Amino acid sequence: MCNLYAMTKGQQAIRDMARAMRDTTGNLPPLPGIFPDYPAPIVRNAADGVRELAMVRWGMPSSKKAIFEAAKKRAGKLEAKGKAVDFDELLRMEPDGGTTNVRNTASSHWKPWLGVANRCVVPLTSFSEFDHAAKQDVWFALGEDRPLAFFAGIWTAGWTGVRKIKTGLETTDLYAFLTTVPNAEVGAIHPKAMPVILTRPEEVEIWMTAPWEQAKALQRPMPDGALQVVQRGGKRDEALSG
Repeated sequence: MCNLYAMTKGQQAIRDMARAMRDTTGNLPPLPGIFPDYPAPIVRNAADGVRELAMVRWGMPSSKKAIFEAAKKRAGKLEAKGKAVDFDELLRMEPDGGTTNVRNTASSHWKPWLGVANRCVVPLTSFSEFDHAAKQDVWFALGEDRPLAFFAGIWTAGWTGVRKIKTGLETTDLYAFLTTVPNAEVGAIHPKAMPVILTRPEEVEIWMTAPWEQAKALQRPMPDGALQVVQRGGKRDEALSG
């Protein structure tokens, strides 16, 4: 599961490769470490039909079943302590930390967001998978010079819910990106999955504009040899510090 990546290329390069016609990100600095539940740049098909570069929060809504089970578990703990529980209110305020990676696109939970209106691409220059054997993050990129690429993603506007109990109800736009089976390089570290990565403008166009029957073919691993390990250890890509 990819829960850490970096994006260190400039806005113009992102806009050019993804053909974004509007940029609402302001002055976008290099982002050597992007973590779940924080805002990061995506290129999305906006409601007015304009393709735009925007800052959106990482982590799509979790399934209703997952939230229900979490609330049920929390209710059980409260009841075990002898506390009264209003389950409907508990469920309404159950924190949803968000789902960062989307694998099963056949799930009824994800189907509403697979159309063109809810697709996005997420710029990256490197990403990390955690090596449990070595107990460190391993960073992958297309090359030592960190070429620009994109994750194939989905997004939703105006989600209202609770991320953290202390902040309560929030309304925000959210995104996540797709995963697939890993190629050889990623599989050596994380054998279950790797992000879906787009490296060519024509792939971006298919993802952003094509019917799902055509776009879903992009949910595949990169060819073996397409990625290389560029850093071992660290919670941020240190390429800019050298």
